[in-house]
Order: sequence, then structure tokens, then C-alpha cells
Amino acid sequence: MQSFDQIFPRKNTNSVKWDSIKATYNKEDLLPLWVADMDFMAPQPVIDALATYTRQGIFGYSVVPETLYQAIQDWEKTHYNYQLAKEDILFSPGVVPSIGVAIQAYTKAGESVLIHDPVYHPFANMVKANQRNLVTSSLKIKDGHFVMDLVDMEEKIKDQHVKMLILCNPHNPGGRVWTKEELIACGRLCQKYGVIVISDEIHQDLVFAPHQHRSFHTLDPEFAEFSIILTAATKTFNLAAVKISMVYIKNPALKKAFQAVQNATEQNTINTFGYVATEAAYQKGKAWRKELLRYLAENITFTQNFLQTHLPKVNVMIPEGTYLMWLDFRTYGLSPKALEDKLIQEAGVVLNNGAIFGEGGRGFMRLNVACPKETLAEGLERIRGVFGE
Repeated sequence: MQSFDQIFPRKNTNSVKWDSIKATYNKEDLLPLWVADMDFMAPQPVIDALATYTRQGIFGYSVVPETLYQAIQDWEKTHYNYQLAKEDILFSPGVVPSIGVAIQAYTKAGESVLIHDPVYHPFANMVKANQRNLVTSSLKIKDGHFVMDLVDMEEKIKDQHVKMLILCNPHNPGGRVWTKEELIACGRLCQKYGVIVISDEIHQDLVFAPHQHRSFHTLDPEFAEFSIILTAATKTFNLAAVKISMVYIKNPALKKAFQAVQNATEQNTINTFGYVATEAAYQKGKAWRKELLRYLAENITFTQNFLQTHLPKVNVMIPEGTYLMWLDFRTYGLSPKALEDKLIQEAGVVLNNGAIFGEGGRGFMRLNVACPKETLAEGLERIRGVFGE
């Protein structure tokens, strides 16, 4: 089994996480703990499958293998008791492109789309880029984690005539794994007002016990009538570069509308390496994922203890899922730009500025702990050297 402590040099590999830093910040020797990919080698069975495909040496057009459909169905049934027929599964280059397709398929220009605040920033970008009206509902912090404000959501759904909700489950950047009761309440609200739900579940496999991921479709059979699921193996197995995701749609009318936009924009053409990697990951990656979750949990605990000991003014939201930690620097009284500049110029560490996730993210930073513990410890020590007392 792979050692997640091993450090793999990623500079000069065209890595967004490592090689875009100089162009972004005009500064060398910054430690990247930002972009949401992992500094871990992919599972060996995936590497082997891709190598086997590469050795055959011909890279022509390909079809989706039946074995891939079966691998997806088996994975969802085994891990989430989610029953999928082959006909329920569509493919897309990524979750964000799928959000764009869904916006075009299910809403018209000027209509309202609701997202939470803070939340993964491409949600807002895609809504605005497609000339839809962006409506946000602020998440509340209760007992150290995010909760939905259903009263606020309902008011905005009614007042703004919301047509679509883009849901992040598990939540990025807060790491919240929504409970069955929370998701049902959200679903009932959307059902009441005829709101289509686009559920981004790409972090579904990165959930820590005793928390459990529940796909939106599994909560109530009726929910599949007004929702679609977006997910991928790429986040779980560190395969972002192979550019593939899945779209699960059980309602024939929703599927037809989604496919119509895909066909008009060629958003249904997938890199064959994505097919190969996803099938291998789902068929042979279970043990790797188990060890990954253990290692990530250790890194999260290490970070929590470090901050409590050395940086008690930084409040941390302990993630129930994902490898992202939401750090609250508001007690320092810095603007988002001043906070980011201090981390960059003085600490030499790159985190994601919380403000990009919405107004509710001002004064926060998002930390990626999916790296060898040595790298993580160095980053935390750099932050301590500037913000410690």
C-alpha cells in the first residue's frame, strides 16, 4: 500500500496547484495549501490501467465500456445503497460544466438560481456567466458547523421566484455532511415550490465516520422527479486531469432536456483516459480510499491540535467530509485582501481566500490538508511564525 507520507515533487509539471503560483502572486517559494487536489499518487491499479491503455498505442475514438457502467452501479449500490440503471447515467467532462448545462437546460435567462453562502465559488460564476439572477442564502454557524437557514431560503424562493437550487453535498468549503433530516427538509421545500435541485456530490466518498453521505435521490423516491446528481471519481482518487464526471438523472424529461444541451455544445464527449481511470478506481480502489480517509483524518486532527495550541485565535471548522478546513481569522480584524497578503508576503503560504466563496467567507481562509504531514506541518509553522503570539 502506498505511503501517503511520501513527498512527490510537483513543480514544473504544469500543476495548477504548484506552477501557477508565480504568475498569480509574483513570488517564489510559496507553499501551496490551496487548490483542491491532493499531493498523493493515484492508486496503483489506476496507474496500471492507464499504462496498459497507453501501451496499445492507438488513441482513436472510443465508446463507453459496459464494464464502466457496471463499476459505477456497483460502487453506488455498495457504498450508498443507491440503485442506478444504466439509463440513469450520463457522462460529462466535469461537475462545473454539468452545472452550466443544467442551468441552460432547466432555466431561462433572467430567472433566479439559489445557492448557499459561502459555497464553492464556481456555482456563482456559472449562474452569472449564463445571465441568470443569482440569489444567495447565508449559512448559519451553529455548534461549530454550518446549517441551512430554511426560513431564509423559503422567503427568497418565494420572493425571487427561484427556479433552481445548486446544492453542495458534502459542503465545500465547510466540510459539512448534511444529515438525512436536513436534506429532506431542503428537498420538501424545493418540492413545494417546484424548484429543481442540482446536487453536487463530488465529495461523496470523502466522509469521515460516524457521518454518512446520503445522495439526494435516496432520501425519497419523489425527489428524483425534480433533481439530478453530479459526481465523479476524480476528487476521491486524485484524477482531476482525466476530465470525467457522471450525471445521474432518473426523470426522463429532465434527462432529455439535459442531453439536448449536451448535444448542442458537445459536452458529452469524454476523454477515454477518464473512462479507463474511473473504472479502475471503482473496481480496485476501495482499499486505497480506506487508507486515504485514515490519513486525512489524522491530518485534520493534527491541524486542529496545532491551531488550538499555537494559534488559539484562529477558529477552525472541523470537517465532517472533504479534505478542506475552514479557518476563521476574523479576530485579527484584517480585510480579506490584507489577510491574504499577510499569508502570502509574510508567511509564504497560499490558502484560498474565503471571500471568493461569498460574503459569508470574508475573514476566513480555506486550507487543503491533502498532502504529506511534513508539508502540512511546514505550512502551519509558517502561519504560526506570523500569526502566533
